[in-house]
Amino acid sequence: MWITYPGDFEIWLGNKFNNRRTERGAMFPPFWKQDSHYVTVEFSTTVNLEEAEEVEILCEGKFNLMLDGKLQFGMPEHFTVPAGEHKLNLKVWNQATPPALYIKGKTIVTDSSWLATYEDKIWIDENGIAHGSGIYVPAATSKYFQTKEQRPSEFALATEPLMPVSKERVGEGTLYDFGKETMGLLSVGNSKDKGLVEVYYGESREEALDKDYCETLDKFETKDFTPVILDSKAFRYVYVECAGGVEELDVYAFYEYLEQDMALGGAFECSDSELNRIWEVGAYTMDLTTREFMMDGIKRDRWTWSGDAIQSYLMNYYLRFDFECVKRTIRQLRGKDPVTAHINTIMDYTFYWFKSVLDYYEYTADTAFVREMWARMKTLMDYVLGRLDEEGLAEGQPDDWIFVDWVDFPMHKRGVMCFEQILLAKALETMKVCAELLGEEIDAEKYATLYKNVRLKTDEHFWNEDKKAYLHSIEDGQLNEMITKFPNMFAILFGYADGRRSKEIMENVMLNPDVEAITTPYMRFYELEALCQMGLHDYVMGEMKSYWGGMLKEGATSFWEKYVPTEQGTQHLQMYGRPYGKSLCHAWGASPVYLLGKYYLGIKPTKPGYQEWECRPHLGGLEWMKGRVPTPFGPISLEMNKEEITIQSPVIGGKLYVGDKCIDINTTEKIQVGLK
Repeated sequence: MWITYPGDFEIWLGNKFNNRRTERGAMFPPFWKQDSHYVTVEFSTTVNLEEAEEVEILCEGKFNLMLDGKLQFGMPEHFTVPAGEHKLNLKVWNQATPPALYIKGKTIVTDSSWLATYEDKIWIDENGIAHGSGIYVPAATSKYFQTKEQRPSEFALATEPLMPVSKERVGEGTLYDFGKETMGLLSVGNSKDKGLVEVYYGESREEALDKDYCETLDKFETKDFTPVILDSKAFRYVYVECAGGVEELDVYAFYEYLEQDMALGGAFECSDSELNRIWEVGAYTMDLTTREFMMDGIKRDRWTWSGDAIQSYLMNYYLRFDFECVKRTIRQLRGKDPVTAHINTIMDYTFYWFKSVLDYYEYTADTAFVREMWARMKTLMDYVLGRLDEEGLAEGQPDDWIFVDWVDFPMHKRGVMCFEQILLAKALETMKVCAELLGEEIDAEKYATLYKNVRLKTDEHFWNEDKKAYLHSIEDGQLNEMITKFPNMFAILFGYADGRRSKEIMENVMLNPDVEAITTPYMRFYELEALCQMGLHDYVMGEMKSYWGGMLKEGATSFWEKYVPTEQGTQHLQMYGRPYGKSLCHAWGASPVYLLGKYYLGIKPTKPGYQEWECRPHLGGLEWMKGRVPTPFGPISLEMNKEEITIQSPVIGGKLYVGDKCIDINTTEKIQVGLK
């Protein structure tokens, strides 16, 4: 298999990925600092051979080879390692793509047992023997780079042809409808004449036909009969105009996708056809936005955003369980030291990033990944701690973006915000838990102290016993007594509000019609999860059908960045002051995939990696439901109606909760439990 320096492939790929965004043909790079891969990496291992062994060597880059500290001639494609104990060191240089190494022999192969360092701390003694003292870490591997043909620099998504379902002559051009939202490479060809071809893309018919304001477009000159393959874009509709005598062109697409094992993924079906459609469209939305990385929306940004990504990870754990894509995205978002700004420049997104590492561990039990990220977790937290106020609380600095959510009501995002303190507490709690996991006792004690301080100060400053709610913020020493759902629902979700206080928050905030409503799927994700956590499954079922069902009624074939039911017609397409600025395929729109798996099928790990797990199924007013939840051991399947539950798991150690009963799952065979 190929090995690289940990995180470097993701940083290199992320630079390609994040810089593909265009706005009406203009290149649009991300707002934040972009790092680069280390251009020189040394890979090393120690072997002990009973007999000499010939190995094949492939590198992405130029390299030198040392055997027991002695430089060998050239860049050999094959090399014989003598019998006995030896140390192999290969230094690989590559400015363009991450240095990568592939070695295969009878017993000597590149894998994660090899060490890697980017530090050039080599010195040579008077005998010509080289010595090193760099910081060595386990080399990175990937399931995608197992054979010598699977070079990291050639990583690409899979494609398959996609034909339009209809075409229509409109004005001077032709409108092609591909039937539903998609993403891929448009192919335009078979012209008999030279001339200008103009292509206008749209998530909606209106956008594709609006040549002046559609978000993405292409223009090119035809030269011969060879089809032109355009850069990957999102669309449902494509409007094509030809000039200069060019005849009508053949137009089709290559749908781009990340290959995943669908058979082992999640599934959901029930007695409600609308809910089935909601799950299907949510799953399709996730598949469209799960690519090289888990991105936000496929049309406009096409970037990795930490706040969007943490929800994608959670939905992924109930849909495809693609832990490789999760790790790629976490690594790419973190980047390299030194830290000069918050992730994506957003303070809350930095706090989400910490939690995403712990979430990943809880679903996979992958301690090695936590250990890999630990040094970068600490340096990122050092940056956070260096910007706290004298009480140890987070306050936005002039160069910070405080996001929280897109809101339709006046809400200041200044000062010491309660919402940010609750996220900061979770980030510090994550650091404490990860330090304990890795045996870092001094760090664990340090972060535990900081965590307790933030929890204490948050309650002291923001909990109002009369209003039974967490208040908004402190600005210039003055308490802003505005009440929003944001800090209150996170206090429930993170367990920072006890049973009594959680009930008070539900009554006075979450179910209070006088508190401003949330209109983005982004925060509806957390709002509805908090309600499920409090046992309001029937209520949440109605909300899912109303909110996501409302998008379906508006013709959605993937779920949107934002949905306001009172908007009409093309108002649904508008955002950011642009007529088609809204993303109609946004990862955070797929919340029902997660909610239905975790709170209706009711399955979640109670020990990391499903070593132990529980199932608390809830019909939520349905007549019946069935589905499966993926785990590292394979999917857990459940069927339920009003009379019985049938459950089957590939791993024992589960507990099925039915009413007041708890049933141990100690077999991999089907279990049937009556409900009457």
